[in-house]
Amino acid sequence: MIITIIRTVILYVFVTLGIRLMGKRQIGEMQPNELVVTLLISEIAAIPLQDTSQPIIDGVVAIFMLVILEIIISVISMKSMFMRKIMNGKSAVIIKNGVIDQNVMRRVRMTVLDLVELLRGQNVFDISTVAFAVLEVNGNLSVLLKSPEQPATAGDLNIEKEDALLPLPVISDGKIIKESLGALEIDENDVTETVKANKTEVKKVFLMTMDRYKNISIIKMREKE
Repeated sequence: MIITIIRTVILYVFVTLGIRLMGKRQIGEMQPNELVVTLLISEIAAIPLQDTSQPIIDGVVAIFMLVILEIIISVISMKSMFMRKIMNGKSAVIIKNGVIDQNVMRRVRMTVLDLVELLRGQNVFDISTVAFAVLEVNGNLSVLLKSPEQPATAGDLNIEKEDALLPLPVISDGKIIKESLGALEIDENDVTETVKANKTEVKKVFLMTMDRYKNISIIKMREKE
C-alpha cells in the first residue's frame, strides 16, 4: 500500500512537470500533436500504477522522452512551415464573403448542424450575418460579422475613452501578492497604508485589486459562522 502511494506521488510530480514543460495550453486549445503526447503520457503513467512489478524509472524516462520529442517538434515547426502543416494541419475558411464553401465543409467533414452549433458558441445565431468563418486547427471557429452587424465601438461614435486599465490582485485571502507589486510600481507599505485608509487590515481582506492609477476594490473576509 505504501509503495503504491509513493509510486503515485512520484508519477504525479513527473507528469505535472512534463505537462508544464510542454506549455500552458488547455485541452481545447492544443494542437493535434500536443494532444497525442498528452494522451500518451497519461497511458504511460497508468502502467506503473497498475503493475507495481514495472520499474517506475521506465515510466518516468518514457514520459520525458515524449516531452523532449514534443519540444523538438515544436521548435522545428516554428522554423518550418512545411513541418507545421504536417503536424498541425491548417485553418479552413468555411464562410468567405458571406458564402458557405460547401467543398471545404466536405473536406473537413463538417455538417451544417456542426457549423450552426459552432456559430452559436460564438453567440451568432444567424448565418446570414457572418462575413467570414475560419475553422482553426484546434477545432475552434473564428467568426467575423458583416459590417452592419458588428457592434459600434467608441471610435465609431467618436467617443474618447481613457486608456484600458488592468486591475491586478494585490491581496488574496489576507496575504499580499508580491508578484503584482512590481507591475504596479508599489511596495508592501503602500498596500498596508491603503488598507488602513479603508479602515481594515491586510489579514481581514479577502480580495483587493488595484490598477496603475491606484483605483482599488476591496472585498473583506466574512466572519466564520
